[in-house]
Amino acid sequence: MQDQFVYAYLETIRRRVIGPEGGFTGLEGGGYRADATAWAAVALEAVGQRPDWLTAARARLKGQQLADGRVSLSPQHPDAVWLTPLAVLAWHQARDYHEATDKATRFMLATTGRHWPRTPDLPYQHDPSLKGWPWISATHSWVEPTALAVLALRISGRGEHERVEEGVRLLLDRQLPGGGWNYGNTKVFGQELFPFPESTGAALNALRGAAEPARVRKSLDYLHSRLREVRTPVALGWGLMGLAAWGEGPAEAGLWIKECLAKQERYGPYDTASLSLLLVASRAPQGLESVFAIRGNS
Repeated sequence: MQDQFVYAYLETIRRRVIGPEGGFTGLEGGGYRADATAWAAVALEAVGQRPDWLTAARARLKGQQLADGRVSLSPQHPDAVWLTPLAVLAWHQARDYHEATDKATRFMLATTGRHWPRTPDLPYQHDPSLKGWPWISATHSWVEPTALAVLALRISGRGEHERVEEGVRLLLDRQLPGGGWNYGNTKVFGQELFPFPESTGAALNALRGAAEPARVRKSLDYLHSRLREVRTPVALGWGLMGLAAWGEGPAEAGLWIKECLAKQERYGPYDTASLSLLLVASRAPQGLESVFAIRGNS
């Protein structure tokens, strides 16, 4: 199934390559997307295919890096800084991007979401004093951007930094009592909120090796149950990597990915970022970080 998936993936994104500038569109006929380009770079590295596309994609991302190290979603949205850790993942295997990576990691270490003291009268249960990372500058810290930042910093050799350690504490604080994570709230006005497979998978990847298995047991159980019926690429991809990161990748993973891909016949083609993430998940036997360990430096 993997070889067929890779062939179909390359055929699909071939029509989304952006000429001499490099990078990818989200869908055929669309404009440049930085998130699509970052995820496609990780996917191409994971499968060891099309180094010409990969080189151009990395260069396009570097070209949009600002002086302070951030890589934003677009020049029109410089505060959308959540893309910065994805750029670090896209550059990780390339020797020519150490300087860009260093600038990006220094930006992440200097950037936090808004935080404030925890008081008894707050309507939500999570601890807002913990510093993580936001989607958008000067907004609150949330689960997925914090998980991405922790992963990017750890894979870049900054895993012992105090910011990473606090990011781990934030993720554990945002874990739902019944298991799993959502965007970042646990209880609001005493009501426990629902978990999402994609948020749960991202958090479990970030917590790999940083938390005791007992602390995340309910979350792993949630994914084992939920993924039996999830067939959308982002939720399934992150969910599978979340289980794999803890050595619990399901035997049915290949079949579930095949069923997910077949949904395109009814709903249309998946966007580049979603399809790339799913391909990365198919090559991540021990979670997202294992993709880089398998391929080695290029």
